[in-house]
Amino acid sequence: MKKEELSYNLKYFCQEAGADIVGFAPVERWIEEGIIPLEFRPQGIWSPARTVVVLGLGMPLPIVETTPSVMHMELYKTVNRKLDALAYDVTRHLNRLGHVATFFSRDGYSSLKDLRRWNGAAFGHVQAAKYAGLGTIGRNHCLLTPEFGPRVRLVSIFTAAAPPPDPLVEKELCIKCEACVKCCPKEALRVRDDCIPGDYDKTACLEMAEELTSRRSYPCGICIKVCPVGADRKLYQQKGMMKKYLREREVLVADPDHVDYRSWQHIRRYGVKEP
Repeated sequence: MKKEELSYNLKYFCQEAGADIVGFAPVERWIEEGIIPLEFRPQGIWSPARTVVVLGLGMPLPIVETTPSVMHMELYKTVNRKLDALAYDVTRHLNRLGHVATFFSRDGYSSLKDLRRWNGAAFGHVQAAKYAGLGTIGRNHCLLTPEFGPRVRLVSIFTAAAPPPDPLVEKELCIKCEACVKCCPKEALRVRDDCIPGDYDKTACLEMAEELTSRRSYPCGICIKVCPVGADRKLYQQKGMMKKYLREREVLVADPDHVDYRSWQHIRRYGVKEP
């Protein structure tokens, strides 16, 4: 099978299997940019790798907006299960085509307790997705995509196959509005003048995750919720949301039943452990 035929075959299979976005990243991109240590690169993890196939599933905006809530937690778990199943199916499909392949699970940690001992992942799907031409990295350190902004979950498949790589997204998608910085409940994000992602306090973010997990309403996802980037905003035809997001904490402290947030608060009250 020619490289172009393999590319079409793989993308068609992934999309038919349910992936919303698909991209191919050659392993050389990790080497060329040189910012990822060797042991975290695809070939450092699995030496036969020549390409990383990255799949993404969108997170419906109305559910993300309810965070923290049981609805958001169940969405997160559902998408994660679907991603691992997709990665497994794509790995088997590549095997049937005669190409060795393996995949790296969507999260890569067993518990928050274990994550606290080593706050990181053995492989970064966000960077892989950037190298696969699916988007750019924003102030919130998440992948921003044209389709969903950061409201997308990712999984990666390593393969020795070499379909033509997808072009990188050259234009930065982050508009530097700093909504993620302003709305972060732990003030974990810091703006830098020399790069868009800025500084990120992973420990503060982990503390928030631990608090929400104890209430059975994880993950946080506020920086994902408030980002204005993504065609999903147009799909849901929202207007004036930025003002609503920026005022949310202050308004709800004064009036937990404020009419502007009543539906979100209704969903948040049920099925969670009292703080």
